[in-house]
Amino acid sequence: MARSQETFSKKEKEKKRLKKRKDKAMKREERKANSEGGSLDSMMAYVDEFGNISDTPPDENVKKKEIKAENIELGVPKRTEIPQTTGREGRVVFFNDSKGYGFIKETGTEEKFFVHVNGLLEEIKENDLVNFELERGMKGMNAVQVKIVNLEEKKAREEAEKAAREAEEAEEAEDSKKED
Repeated sequence: MARSQETFSKKEKEKKRLKKRKDKAMKREERKANSEGGSLDSMMAYVDEFGNISDTPPDENVKKKEIKAENIELGVPKRTEIPQTTGREGRVVFFNDSKGYGFIKETGTEEKFFVHVNGLLEEIKENDLVNFELERGMKGMNAVQVKIVNLEEKKAREEAEKAAREAEEAEEAEDSKKED
């Protein structure tokens, strides 16, 4: 005589599965009964002039600010001509002519960078004010394209930068007056 293929654990698993299915159906019916209704007005959302989402429609009586299409800039704003300094500026704190190396301390950050005679454009000596660029070396950053700063050129460059900044500020002030 053959034994039944259904064991006690199989019966229990089937009972649990049926109970879960009944509970799920009851919860679904409960949600449908308790829902407030899916009317269109309850689902509407509005966006105010600041981009915030709210459930109240905007007031039509409020005066809206006019924006001219030519004042809208897409992408990168127009660039004004400012003379760009190439690289960094610093002072030579040590240089050994016989061995051909030294160190430059950057003004502003006070970081020291190694410089080799191969990275020089002009001969330098200690306490010279220099312009330089950085390049990754085997043991860190090295100063290359080292050139002595002409103090008159530096002063003229700073004055040109100041004049360009002032012109830009004046232009911004003029644009804000036009908008008002």
